[in-house]
Amino acid sequence: MSTVETTKVAATGNAVSSREWRNLLISAVLFIVAALVPLVFGGYALQLAISIMMYTAFATSWLLFSGPTNYIALSTAAFFGIGMYTVAGGIDLAPYPVLLIAAAVAGAILAAVVGLATLRVSGVYFVIFSLGLAELVRQIMTWLQHVLGTMSGIYVTIDRSEPMYYWQLLILTAVIFLVGWWIGRSRLGFALRIIGNDELVAVHCGINTARAKVILFIISSTFASIAGGLIAPRWGYVEPVVAFSPFLSFQVVIMALLGGTHRLWGPLVGVIPFVLIWEVIAIYFPSQTTLLLGVCFLLIVYVIPNGITGLIESATNRSAKGGASSGPLRSLLARGKTPNA
Repeated sequence: MSTVETTKVAATGNAVSSREWRNLLISAVLFIVAALVPLVFGGYALQLAISIMMYTAFATSWLLFSGPTNYIALSTAAFFGIGMYTVAGGIDLAPYPVLLIAAAVAGAILAAVVGLATLRVSGVYFVIFSLGLAELVRQIMTWLQHVLGTMSGIYVTIDRSEPMYYWQLLILTAVIFLVGWWIGRSRLGFALRIIGNDELVAVHCGINTARAKVILFIISSTFASIAGGLIAPRWGYVEPVVAFSPFLSFQVVIMALLGGTHRLWGPLVGVIPFVLIWEVIAIYFPSQTTLLLGVCFLLIVYVIPNGITGLIESATNRSAKGGASSGPLRSLLARGKTPNA
């Protein structure tokens, strides 16, 4: 969002415009259509739909923080793993809904500790620390399992159908979108957009940049932990290497960048083609996934740095300018005149 648009948002307050109501109505219709997917598709198609919904939740929650602040967080796997292990570790001790709440609390606490330690400094230090966070937590979990005498993973047995997993992730994704929409219209979102444009200017404007970043980082990371808790029963077996794989963090960032980080719905545009293409790569090139992931990242950065939504907006702007500039010429020609007449 540009500075002019941001100023307009601040000036309009909390009033919901007709355009926003229309977008909310369209979103509600799309949500209803998406909810019908398990009733129409099954088997392999439904598994792909679950993957798309899972990564949409991850990429959108990642965008809540990294989109407005321009801080690249590579810590998704850490919070995903925390959510998985919270559910897996307590599956025999508490009801599943309670474990999901515990996963959210655990993710929020870890995010608060990490945010307070790293978000008071420049973004590059945060990127480096977030990259190593998943490995740090993985090593801690491996050590704990060694101390407890269980070197293997943990089995998670909950009777859930595939449609149930899909609907749970769909509801989580819808909540993330609503929270993102609300943040975008709030004073917190306004402050974060100023931070993303120029953090020094934000400081001089009197914005507590550290507090704003930590709050949004906690919100974003909490959703990633909840998603991990929802996925744990579907995977059935949780171990540190899988739960805290840094591969997941890079995939989420690439999907969000592919779709575009300037619109809340951008990750959805990036997740769908990426999941489908990645499925083909996993089938035909299973031993080259890491290499091809790096190639995908380079192509996105150098070919479409603003993502698919950026391409759509650029094409729309060019079309609008072209239509506006050619309008008077068409009018003159229609009346049988030349431009110099």
